[in-house]
Amino acid sequence: MQRDVIVHSDLGSQYYSHAYQRLLKKHGLVCSMSKKGDCYDNAAMESWNHSLKVESIHEEHFATRAEAIAAVFEYIDIYYNRKHLHSFLGYLSPVAFEAQKVA
Repeated sequence: MQRDVIVHSDLGSQYYSHAYQRLLKKHGLVCSMSKKGDCYDNAAMESWNHSLKVESIHEEHFATRAEAIAAVFEYIDIYYNRKHLHSFLGYLSPVAFEAQKVA
């Protein structure tokens, strides 16, 4: 069973339901929800989810779970961390930013 995995969502009724919360608990997952009336508390996660959806998986149809996992891995490890420029990091990729700090 995976531990220390945080599942982010908004306060939608499907995520707030007892059935969904039981499912998370059954699999040892930690629920993270936006606070009511505070759109900024999970803004970084919302931004990340948007980037992943729009730049990688939007309108994709995966035949298997393995294909979906491979696509998400490729997006994160090959594109997002190595090539995608982040304004917060001075328009460097995370890998370039870390290399600059280590050098």
